[in-house]
Amino acid sequence: MSFTVIIPARLASTRLPNKPLADLGGKPMIVRVVERAMQSGAARVIVATDHADIFAACTQNNVAVQMTRTDHPSGTDRIAEVAAALGLPDDAVIVNVQGDEPLIDPSLIAATATLISREVPMATAAHTIDAVADAFNPNVVKVVLDKLGRALYFSRATIPWHRDGFAQDREQLPAAYAPLRHIGLYAYRNTFLQAYPQLAVSPLEQIEALEQLRVLWHGVPIAVHVTPHAPAAGVDTLEDLLRVRRYFTQ
Repeated sequence: MSFTVIIPARLASTRLPNKPLADLGGKPMIVRVVERAMQSGAARVIVATDHADIFAACTQNNVAVQMTRTDHPSGTDRIAEVAAALGLPDDAVIVNVQGDEPLIDPSLIAATATLISREVPMATAAHTIDAVADAFNPNVVKVVLDKLGRALYFSRATIPWHRDGFAQDREQLPAAYAPLRHIGLYAYRNTFLQAYPQLAVSPLEQIEALEQLRVLWHGVPIAVHVTPHAPAAGVDTLEDLLRVRRYFTQ
């Protein structure tokens, strides 16, 4: 399947200012993310940004980049603007790769893209949780699926709740219980991506602070690729940045 990767990148970050420009082995982080995305088999990889410094860093490293408006409420809105500017056809598949994922698995990008169809215009990814601390951590987003591998619900809560198992013990995961952790990687059919900014914000989205719940609330199916391995963590903190820097200096 042919697909385009668009990487939204902004400088604003409360925990790690100027994160997309952080040096990783002699190149800005945003360039490292592009390099990983290009290994996925994407027909095209382009950065979507609202800041001149990111634009300059991309052009200096021969990375395709597009300036966007500064008032987008989310990265999804930002990539929708770029997809429209590129004149991509209605059935084009666009993958949203976050700009702070310099170690993202290229095969995960490709696998998520292949789930897009006329009936299922959005896809994402997940992996099995094997640590009880992650199951109860509200910063670890969980997802439950139907028999077709489509999302039923996303939550910061522990879902599905193992009634009998957790009634006996909450210090370990019950046997044969395999909750799924959501991975923040998204693919879209272009027709849906262009319609997304017009969707009304949902009450569930506001309660959980999870943008993908807007899609389910409006009755749009989301396919989920379940990968057997937990992907390398992205960069949110200084500790994360130092960990990734060690990787690129080895």
